[in-house]
Amino acid sequence: MSRRWVIAAAMVLGSARIASGAVQITIYNDNLALVKDTRTLQFQKGTFELPFADVASAIDPTSVAFTALDHPNAVALLEQNYRYDLVSSDKLLEKYLDRAIRVVTKQDKLHEGVLLASDGTTLTLKKPDGTLAILNRSEVADLSLSSLPEGLITRPTLVWTLNSDVSGPERAEVRYLTGQIGWHAEYIATVNAAEDALNLAGWVSIDNHSGATYPDATIKLIAGDVNRARERGRPLTELSVLAKAAPAFEEKAFFEYHLYTLKRPATVRDNEIKQLSLFEPAAVRAQKVYTYDGGRDDDKVRVTMEFVNSTASGLGMPLPKGKIRVMKADSDGSLEFVGEDQIDHTPKDEKVRALLGNAFDVVGERVQTDHTQISPRVYDETIEITLRNHKSDSVTVVVVEHFWGDWTITDEAQTHVKKDALTAEWRLPVAADGQAKLRYTVRHQS
Repeated sequence: MSRRWVIAAAMVLGSARIASGAVQITIYNDNLALVKDTRTLQFQKGTFELPFADVASAIDPTSVAFTALDHPNAVALLEQNYRYDLVSSDKLLEKYLDRAIRVVTKQDKLHEGVLLASDGTTLTLKKPDGTLAILNRSEVADLSLSSLPEGLITRPTLVWTLNSDVSGPERAEVRYLTGQIGWHAEYIATVNAAEDALNLAGWVSIDNHSGATYPDATIKLIAGDVNRARERGRPLTELSVLAKAAPAFEEKAFFEYHLYTLKRPATVRDNEIKQLSLFEPAAVRAQKVYTYDGGRDDDKVRVTMEFVNSTASGLGMPLPKGKIRVMKADSDGSLEFVGEDQIDHTPKDEKVRALLGNAFDVVGERVQTDHTQISPRVYDETIEITLRNHKSDSVTVVVVEHFWGDWTITDEAQTHVKKDALTAEWRLPVAADGQAKLRYTVRHQS
């Protein structure tokens, strides 16, 4: 539908800002941000109404806090209203029911009258002579209204009723929580030729759909699991960046979380994903680990890259949760994608494990070879695990077995490590283009 709207004598409620202010935005992982907006506003003595526009459309109005910075004891907040009934063609026509409008069709035919009804396809007018005109909205070229109906605004706006002992320009800080904005980390890891080290770079993605732009803002990011009394928001869009960049954030511990502060102001636009470097690329000692969990993975052998987040390993800074993508250079020098995984918030000196996929040339087989009932509550079970390695290099596979109740390994070809009350592990070397077997007997008591 193509048409032109003409609104005479329109009064649009706008912001009372008279000078550029400062914006600080603290963004959390869970689709939430705390906005602190400092502006210079025009105050009046006595009781008056003050509009404050350009707030996020995803604002939580119950979280708003208003502070007069220059004379905090001279200004009292009496009432607050959040107005979000934004102008649209349908709302304008809805507000103009039983009022006079002028319509010009694409055939240059003028229709004047009182608007009786409006829907998505037609307009119904009562003309001055009492006849009715039903117009197809797709045929409307121009539609003229005398004024903007009361209550409609062009931008989401907070409107306060204040009582002030001062007049003139005053600095004020407004704080509020908004949804539909969050951040997450991405990590790009490049495996070296020997597969015993990673070149690791960290990036931050800020995803803003809050309905507001934050110009030249001081940006802080909170990493941690902050409790909130509502459901989680939608998942964030994922991006990846391979370019090198200088670190943009300073990190420090804050309460039970970690706080990352951008070293420079930046503009976060509405409906934008902004990416910033979290830390300089670091060379990190790592290892590739093969794991066979035959009770859960059938014949698949999982491949993970693991490293300790320590200074000795080449890193040693708190890592926010996020996606880690792993690449490796081909013989021609081009980087190829070899897998990705999600990591949780990881403090320094803790291990990071990234599951990349299943090995193509290393397979496992698990068979129960014997079952003996000793008593109604006790039985022995014998398991044989075969690992076959079709690679040209030898590998070591971690074999994981799970148990229940009271259990004891009564016989085994290799010595196991009891990882916890329900898990045992064996490390089994497998020669190049060869195979290895693990056979053990476990006694279960229920």
